[in-house]
Amino acid sequence: MNVKSIALAAGLAALLSTAAHAAEYKVAFLAASSQNGFNQAIWEGVQKAAKARGVEVEIFNGEFDATKQFSQVEDIVAGGKFQGIVICPNDSVGIAAAVEEAIKANVKVATTLFPIGPKLDVLEPQVPGLTTTVASNPAIGAKAQADAVVDFCNDKDPCKVAIIIGQKIYPFDNLRYETYQKVLGEHKNIEIVATVEGNYDPDKSMAGMQDVLQAHKDINVVLSNADQQLVGAEIALQDAGIDTSKLYLMGGGANQIAIDAIKAGRWTATLAQLPVSEGEYALNGVVDALEGKATPAFTDEMSLGKVPPIITKKVLDENPDYKPQWQG
Repeated sequence: MNVKSIALAAGLAALLSTAAHAAEYKVAFLAASSQNGFNQAIWEGVQKAAKARGVEVEIFNGEFDATKQFSQVEDIVAGGKFQGIVICPNDSVGIAAAVEEAIKANVKVATTLFPIGPKLDVLEPQVPGLTTTVASNPAIGAKAQADAVVDFCNDKDPCKVAIIIGQKIYPFDNLRYETYQKVLGEHKNIEIVATVEGNYDPDKSMAGMQDVLQAHKDINVVLSNADQQLVGAEIALQDAGIDTSKLYLMGGGANQIAIDAIKAGRWTATLAQLPVSEGEYALNGVVDALEGKATPAFTDEMSLGKVPPIITKKVLDENPDYKPQWQG
C-alpha cells in the first residue's frame, strides 16, 4: 500500500470513528409545549442540526407546565439515556436548580428563547457549567416594539394603546410589559387604555379584545408581544367593523401569518424571531461540548437576522426573498 493509500485509509477510519462516536450521543429537546408553533420551529432546527451531526434527538412536551418540565429534567438525569439537553424553559428561574443537577451529572445543557437564571437581561450563563444560551434580552425587543409605537403616535393626541401580553405571571412577559409601560409612559400623548393577558392563544386574545372594544372602540394601537395573540385581536376588531389598516397593529415572532398580514396591509409590523436558528445553534453547541470543542457561552438571537428587528411592509419590500422561520 502506497503512502497516499495509507493516508486515505487513515482519514476514512478517523471519519468513521467520529461518525460512530457522534451517533452514540442522544440529546433531549424539552419544549415548553410541543403543541406550540414556536417550539415546533425550535424543534425543527434541533432536528436539522442533529441530522447534520449524526446525533439522535427526542422531544418532550412540557405542556406549559413548569413543574412538569422540572420533573422531566430530573427524570433525564436519573435515566442516564441522554448526554445532552436543549430546553425552551417554562420557568426560566425555577428550572435552574434542575439544570444544576443535570450539569453535575455531566449532561450538557443549552437553553433557547430565554436565559436560565434570575436575570432575563443577561445572556452570559448564570448557572455554572451551562453549555450555551441561544436567546435575546426580552427587554430589548420590547423596547424596539414600544419605540415604533411612539413614532406612530407622534402626531396623535391622545394616542390610545391596548396591550396584549402573554401572562404577567411569567417573568419574561412581566419584563416585556414593564418595558412597554416605561417607554410609552414617557409620552404624555400616549394613553394605555387596556391590558389583555392573551396567553399566546388567539381565542383568549379575541375575547379579551372584544371586552376592550366595549369601552374603547376608538383605540389607535394594539401592541402584542406575540403574533398568535394579534390574530385573535384582529378578528375582534373586524367583527366590530373597524378597519385594521387604519390602526397600528404590532405583533411579535415574525411567523408566516404575520408576514402575510403585513404584506396585505392589515398589520403594521412584527418583531423578528428566529426559532429554527435557535434550535440549530443550541444543538450544535451541545454536540460541540460533548466532542470537547469550544462552545460560545451565548449567541444573541437578534444578531442572527438578515433584516431589521422590526419587520414592516417597507422592510419586506426591500427584502423580497425574506422567509419567516415558522408558520404560527
